[in-house]
Amino acid sequence: MGSGARARYSRAVARERVIVAMSGGVDSTLAAAVLHASGAEVVGVTLHLWDYPDDGSVKGRCCAPEDVHDARRVADYLGIPHYAFDRRELFRKEVVDPFVDAYLSGTTPSPCVRCNRGVKVRELLHLADTLGADAVATGHYARVAGPEPHLLRGRDTDKDQSYFLHMLGPDTLRRLRFPLGDLTKTQVRAEAERLGLPGATKGESQELCFVPTGRYDAFVDARAGDRLRPGPVVDATGAVVGQHDGVHRFTPGQRKNLGVALGYRAFVVQVDASSGSVQLGTRADARMDALALSEVALHVDATTARRCQVVTRYRQAPVPATVEFSGSGSAEVVLQHPVDVVAPGQYAVFYDGDRVLGGGLITGTSLRQVTHEPLEATL
Repeated sequence: MGSGARARYSRAVARERVIVAMSGGVDSTLAAAVLHASGAEVVGVTLHLWDYPDDGSVKGRCCAPEDVHDARRVADYLGIPHYAFDRRELFRKEVVDPFVDAYLSGTTPSPCVRCNRGVKVRELLHLADTLGADAVATGHYARVAGPEPHLLRGRDTDKDQSYFLHMLGPDTLRRLRFPLGDLTKTQVRAEAERLGLPGATKGESQELCFVPTGRYDAFVDARAGDRLRPGPVVDATGAVVGQHDGVHRFTPGQRKNLGVALGYRAFVVQVDASSGSVQLGTRADARMDALALSEVALHVDATTARRCQVVTRYRQAPVPATVEFSGSGSAEVVLQHPVDVVAPGQYAVFYDGDRVLGGGLITGTSLRQVTHEPLEATL
């Protein structure tokens, strides 16, 4: 890699010891290569989080034994040490079990947020201390900037992963490195191929690492035991129009696999696990503009309402909004206009342009049907 590329990529200080989270995929592979070329002392680390069937039916997924093998091939190619650590029990406790519980309770979980918060970042920082490393690097598409470090969106808006990292504050960000933050996925793939890195052409998963088939309902079925909640499907008037065999099969905004035909395009409006009912309605019925949040992480001072942009699910376009913080880890959000598919269990993340201000868990939604004045970010 030439000196120009080093200057463009590098955020590491020469001989800074950095552990790099390596899955064997192209993103983490190039992250390790970039830091190695910058002069950092790189140590590869792979967390073994999940196991897949050994019948060859699942390939190219992260966190499994075969990915440890792929990551080790990359480390050998780069000439860096590599270590693998078993964190399957922690992953089950912090991510998989809450994922199942959330669907059974009628909410729609965001397991990647929970994984980054409760498993990956936490464990990687702990391992950095154990291995005497100064910093931790990952292949996330995100950036860190400022003397008081704050999180920014990745340059590639199609791959930006700041949504999943919104809870990270300055103390954590000081020790994190995101070597791919200024690159696009196309650039990453091209550079990995140019360097001849193992895994440069490895496929990319679009599903959860522990549900590679994408069948969340089947995954929950297999782990629910006697907790499945069948019940009625009702229309906007409350009239029963069908029956279902589990609330975990539905999420707000869903319009496929509803099991009933109402004579118009129907959407899931609400899922009530306490009664087992699933309410359907029109697309307009499914739109919301007011959110209640808990577990709020905030990285700016806020004692009153703030104007910013809010994203209520990964890759959603930001919506101008007013956020009012209670000071007790909760907040109320009023969006400038109603949006589709706002699901309790997901996270609302606050932005000022590219800067991440924080976010919180969506616990409730409503439609105020208020005409809002145009808002501009003022943070």
